[in-house]
Amino acid sequence: MKKFLEKAVKWLLTASGFVTSVVILLIIGFLFTEGAGLFREPVVEEGYVLALNRENPVSTLTAAEIKAVFDEDVTNWKDLGGDDMEIVPFRLEDADKYFTQEQLGAQYEHAGAAIASLVASTPGMIAFVPGSMVPEDADLNLIEDKNISAGEVFGGKEWFPTATPAPLFGILPLLAGTLWVSLFAILFALPFGISIAVYMSEVASPKVRNFLKPVIELLNGIPSVVYGFFGLIIIVPLLQQVFGLPVGESGLAGSIVLAIMALPTIVTVAEDAMRNCPRTLREASLALGATKWQTIYKVVIPSSMSGIASGVVLGIGRAVGETMAVLMVTGNAAVIPTSILEPLRTIPATIAAELGEAPAGGAHYQSLFLLGVILFFITFFINMCVEFISSRGRAKNS
Repeated sequence: MKKFLEKAVKWLLTASGFVTSVVILLIIGFLFTEGAGLFREPVVEEGYVLALNRENPVSTLTAAEIKAVFDEDVTNWKDLGGDDMEIVPFRLEDADKYFTQEQLGAQYEHAGAAIASLVASTPGMIAFVPGSMVPEDADLNLIEDKNISAGEVFGGKEWFPTATPAPLFGILPLLAGTLWVSLFAILFALPFGISIAVYMSEVASPKVRNFLKPVIELLNGIPSVVYGFFGLIIIVPLLQQVFGLPVGESGLAGSIVLAIMALPTIVTVAEDAMRNCPRTLREASLALGATKWQTIYKVVIPSSMSGIASGVVLGIGRAVGETMAVLMVTGNAAVIPTSILEPLRTIPATIAAELGEAPAGGAHYQSLFLLGVILFFITFFINMCVEFISSRGRAKNS
């Protein structure tokens, strides 16, 4: 009976581990599949075309150029490789400006032919209309609609997934915001975290240590939205007043909140690493005439460096993947930051804010999964760094 129970438990644990591994692989596979689908989507909104006059030599436009044309930031075709003539954007809602209701038809049944005739007679016009409305025999130049390219996504400097006629999925602002906030969060958290860890490990009395350690570990259990409320009510108004900012929501506010959230991880791991420093090293240092503080920063900290580094990297991982707190205090401006005092947006905050509004299966939806893939690689790299540092520490101690 005992052997049977042991085998049953063994098979149960094996099956549990196998199922868990398969589920994780399926989740990762689904994430990658959905994210890669973005590069199969057309640049122009699906079902629509961009129609030009037949004499216009322009045949291709990037998503950024299309947006610039319809935002009227670019007003001459020569800036896009065409002739020197004014660009005249046309959207379907502009039809009432050019045609009467009788010309369009009661059900817009004549709109396609009317718009095609208008574009054919206006050399500089570019029309954004449903493809089904363009007559097959229309003498027009249709912009070649390519799929969204990796260069536009990974090298793009503008994130505007709801833009029409062509959405923009440049991830550089989001990636820069994520790394910017995480970097400053660690710069803030690292000195405080190491200082607290040194105090708890080497200076504090056992009574104080036994009180502080569970309190600091308890901070890990506070929901991130609570940290976000704290940042929104306390830190944001304070930064706005101190630096004279128009708005207090900024990268600095996000960095400070993330630094507070990363502190418990750094302190706990670093303190455990210092406590595990061999007692013989401390005694040997003191026996040679070193003071207590000399022993701390010349013996204890160097010998515990792998554990301290692991705590720092884990703190970075906490900062990179944080969502709600950052969403509440950074201002959510999808622009490449030039100062830590500017509003910015991170990858996790973007996914949380936009996933509920993105139509399932569309380009916007798939772009958010692609952001998840990028975040996966960032956290995977961080975990690999932790493993590398830990393995070096084990090798050095063995």
